[in-house]
Amino acid sequence: MKEINIPCVVHVYDDRDQLTADVKDLMESAVSARDSAYAPYSDFKVGAALLLDNGEVITGSNQENASYPSGLCAERTVVYYAGAKYPDARFLKMCITAASSNSTTFDPIPPCGACRQAIVEYEIKQESPIEIYFMGASGKVMKSHSLANLLPLVFDKSVL
Repeated sequence: MKEINIPCVVHVYDDRDQLTADVKDLMESAVSARDSAYAPYSDFKVGAALLLDNGEVITGSNQENASYPSGLCAERTVVYYAGAKYPDARFLKMCITAASSNSTTFDPIPPCGACRQAIVEYEIKQESPIEIYFMGASGKVMKSHSLANLLPLVFDKSVL
């Protein structure tokens, strides 16, 4: 047997004020999107903002449904809309923020597994990384230079 260590490297900022101006603006867009989330069942609101290489910023929030599997996370809302509306644009940076009505979310909250898989599909398609920034309602912000960094041993078309 052999053991392989696959590192995941993230940068941690103390708060949004440490971000560059462009990323701070993108995170503010994600916060605004979070505020419009439809989350009557979980009370867990998520907002995402995606910067495209054409300068467009796409925002979205999670949308829940009484039939739980029918809802959609903020991250997938954003990437699927951007992919449909701007199929030739490259995704440059994504900011994600989450807040709960039931508890305070100070720790950075990364995308779920399904969202990681959806985002990495676009990294593979465009053959370049997408910077991912994520936070809770406030507090620290984490940055990954790519989604593949957060999803080692990625499942992609090469295995089909």
